[in-house]
Amino acid sequence: MSYKHVVTRRRAGTAVVVCWMVAIVVGLTPMLGWNNLLSLRDNDSLVTHDLLVMCRFENVISMDYMVYFNFFGWVLPPLVLMLLIYAEIFYKIHHQLNKKVSASHTDRSHYYGKELKLAKSLALVLFLFAISWLPLHILNCITLFCCDTSMSIIYIAILLTHGNSAVNPIVYAFRIKKFQNAFRKIWEQYVLCRDPIGKLPQRRSQMCQSGVERRLRANDDDNYV
Repeated sequence: MSYKHVVTRRRAGTAVVVCWMVAIVVGLTPMLGWNNLLSLRDNDSLVTHDLLVMCRFENVISMDYMVYFNFFGWVLPPLVLMLLIYAEIFYKIHHQLNKKVSASHTDRSHYYGKELKLAKSLALVLFLFAISWLPLHILNCITLFCCDTSMSIIYIAILLTHGNSAVNPIVYAFRIKKFQNAFRKIWEQYVLCRDPIGKLPQRRSQMCQSGVERRLRANDDDNYV
């Protein structure tokens, strides 16, 4: 069964919606009651004189939630599953590429070569996700099962998780040709306001035109001065 028949637009949209729904449920769970609110109210040092709780993430969010529900429930199982899937993908692609290539199999070898390059790019994204998020979750496990860890180390781990979101577009742009073309097109059309074949939406085109006109008028005013 071909990829286009399996991954249809409807199925891809459904997968995206399901992922967002799961993320919303996981993210809102502490707001629905799984937090340290009661223990914080019992601790007078973390409560202000008007009975407001000092809202800091490491104090408000329960480590039970972060380790058992978040890490063991929604991070570690998908990560292990994805590693197994990529291992199977690489095995099958290498198995196909190692076969003797005849004249009739040249196109197939080229196809699997492209698939291997794409799989390596996506595996790199998965690898970066693992090294960016696992340190924070490991520190959470140490805090829950063993002892408190240094807050400076935790903050570094948190910054590392945020940096993962900044790195992904760069990886996509450098490793995947379609993303390169898409980023270049967005940059040229919506930043540089270049529209050589008239594909910009009318409203956006008018905005770009008005921006150019404003810059020209500013230059004319400077020349008169």
